[in-house]
Amino acid sequence: MELDERKELVTRLTEEVVTDEELDEILQEKEKPTAYIGYAPTGMPHIGHFATLRKVADFVNAGFEFKVLVADVHAELDVEKTPLSLVEARSKVYEKAIKEMIRQSGIDLEDVEFVRGSSYQHDKEYQKGYMHLMENATVNRAERASSEVVRHEDGMKSSGILYPFLQIMDCVALDVDIAYAGTDQRRIYMLGRETLPKIGEEKVTTVLYPLLGGLQGGKMSASSEKSKLGVTDDEEEIEEKIMDAYCPQGEVEDNNVLGYLKYLIFPILEDRGRSFEIQRPDKYGGNISYGSYEEVEEDFVSGELHPQDLKQGVSEVLKEIIRPVRKELLKNKELLKEAFPEEFGN
Repeated sequence: MELDERKELVTRLTEEVVTDEELDEILQEKEKPTAYIGYAPTGMPHIGHFATLRKVADFVNAGFEFKVLVADVHAELDVEKTPLSLVEARSKVYEKAIKEMIRQSGIDLEDVEFVRGSSYQHDKEYQKGYMHLMENATVNRAERASSEVVRHEDGMKSSGILYPFLQIMDCVALDVDIAYAGTDQRRIYMLGRETLPKIGEEKVTTVLYPLLGGLQGGKMSASSEKSKLGVTDDEEEIEEKIMDAYCPQGEVEDNNVLGYLKYLIFPILEDRGRSFEIQRPDKYGGNISYGSYEEVEEDFVSGELHPQDLKQGVSEVLKEIIRPVRKELLKNKELLKEAFPEEFGN
């Protein structure tokens, strides 16, 4: 594959690459560069995780070795999201969910390495590394870096200040060329680019992917079930949430039904060689097929595509791609009860 084709795969649909010149250099100099993404096993896996994981396929297809970090130690630090006693069970749930989402993105699991944070984050050299990083940043800078990631409703716990330095040190410990993440992680990786050279390590190139918004508009909210799709939602719940979503005719801004389509559904359909199909009665124009997201948006803005028809089409594809993930997780209901007793304990 040519360099420009590899770069197109890595950068497609991304929000930002820091920096573009560094990415060019990596692709030119390394036949098999390494990238990673990390997930702290806190709340129940949801559709937002699926969107970022789908892009793992782009990295693998561009010739990258890819690592997925199940960041159990990070979950222990984010104390307002995850009681310590639940971290191990949630780590197992996350690994199962992540693996199935990667499969649904068309990637062989043999092409992805899975790592637990606790397998190396207690090592002496790793600990020395993040302590040296902390010596080169203020408390205020660390708190700002964590502010979009660590929950801090009543003021951030001091463990939240440690959180970003572990994440930065992960790049060194995992020996990665690229840190790939959602845009909420940006401040952490920018802090890393400032502090890593001060301890004799190289800056890590960062690729950021847009976060899926909430179905009621605005940000996805962990506290609102209507705001997001969980990967254990059944098909009736998926349809109900999508059909009730904020999707005013002709409006693109803050319309996250379109966001789901652009950043998750179309990339998966394209990789499978399929178009986006909407079933409609003949009196409303009959069935219609779209080969690109841009075609859908154009018809939606012009009024040719009604919001209810768009929602129905999105709902059907989401049911299809979430179904195998839900099935895999429900194979072990006892693990789900152990990991998320409030949701699955009854």
